[in-house]
Amino acid sequence: MRLLLDSRVFLWLITGDSRITEAMRRGILNTDNEVYLSAVSAWEISVKYQLGDSLPEPPQNYLHIQRQRHQIASLSLDEASVAHLAELPSIHRDPFDRMLICQALEHRLTIVTVDEILQS
Repeated sequence: MRLLLDSRVFLWLITGDSRITEAMRRGILNTDNEVYLSAVSAWEISVKYQLGDSLPEPPQNYLHIQRQRHQIASLSLDEASVAHLAELPSIHRDPFDRMLICQALEHRLTIVTVDEILQS
């Protein structure tokens, strides 16, 4: 399976937060799965950090180190993914989540999220 983690799930994983479900954790840690964190999520986490959200360390190196530690690949934002934006219905207003949907469509990824709108 090819998985794309949303920002919240990635942060819960790397900080050991109990809100991540066991099913999510098993799927992410299953070495048969390809697991990705989008550059869009790194951007979102960095913006929220600047606005006061806490992380154990500043995001500049921390996100990269944690991504490698958990064997999560980086997914760049590409033009083909962005092109899907024009096709999306306006049921979700969060621009970061909308770009994750576009990337999931383009790269045939399943988004791992607790966001009910994205799960439908």
